[in-house]
Amino acid sequence: MPTVLAVGIEAHRSSIVGRMETITVERGSGADEGVVTITLNRPDKKNAINAPMWDELLATFRDIASRDDDRVVVITGAGGAFCSGADLSGGGATSERPRHQFHAMRHVGDVALALARLPQPTVAKIGGVAAGAGANLAFGCDLIVASDEARFSEIFARRGLSVDFGGTWLLPRMIGLHRAKELAFFADIISAKEAEGFGLVNRVVPAGQLDAFVDDWARRLAAGPPIALAQTKRMLNNAFEVTLEQALEDEGWSQTVNFGTKDTNEAIAAFVEKREPKFTGR
Repeated sequence: MPTVLAVGIEAHRSSIVGRMETITVERGSGADEGVVTITLNRPDKKNAINAPMWDELLATFRDIASRDDDRVVVITGAGGAFCSGADLSGGGATSERPRHQFHAMRHVGDVALALARLPQPTVAKIGGVAAGAGANLAFGCDLIVASDEARFSEIFARRGLSVDFGGTWLLPRMIGLHRAKELAFFADIISAKEAEGFGLVNRVVPAGQLDAFVDDWARRLAAGPPIALAQTKRMLNNAFEVTLEQALEDEGWSQTVNFGTKDTNEAIAAFVEKREPKFTGR
């Protein structure tokens, strides 16, 4: 797998550190240090996910999870679209496929879990269509920013399929059971504004402002305290699975960990000295 290293002289310039068959992985430098951008890169297929892309996403998510210098992950698509879902161009079911389909879907589930388990905050940047597994890839991120040209669909029913890539778990938690059923049963294509009304996205911005808006959020997240943010993310993700007593206990242990870090000491010192803190993840 070729690796392309580009060293920029501008403080804001990003470098492509990994170019695979179906995705690119960029790690920022200067003002963008700590920002990792994953771009789904099959624009001729509206970034539909084929078998190599599943493999590359899984490997990339697992790699990022192990890196202390990766502070925030932005996921986007090349050529305008975000992701049109799984690539079904190989055709429908055959007598052979059912023997392997369940194992293939387990692999898809592994990718969804790897995304959910990333300790870093994740941001989906949606410029165009996000459908099927592509929509749920976006919804699996911690924050979702869409351009006013974006479109979303739980397209599965139109393809004779049930919802996958975590959508059955994500949607009821994001928008409630009945609205989740509406999206899943009818498989309608909804606009970015409609998605915002449903509570599916954090922000809708003009297409020309999408990059700048996400860049700002990514830089702010990358500058935050990694240990504290990772613990907050984990506790929020677990919120529907625990009692209030368990949540309070977890908060107590998490704060105990935080007060033992250099980052919390730095934040307190910065507050006293009236300056911005510089967090190191230690």
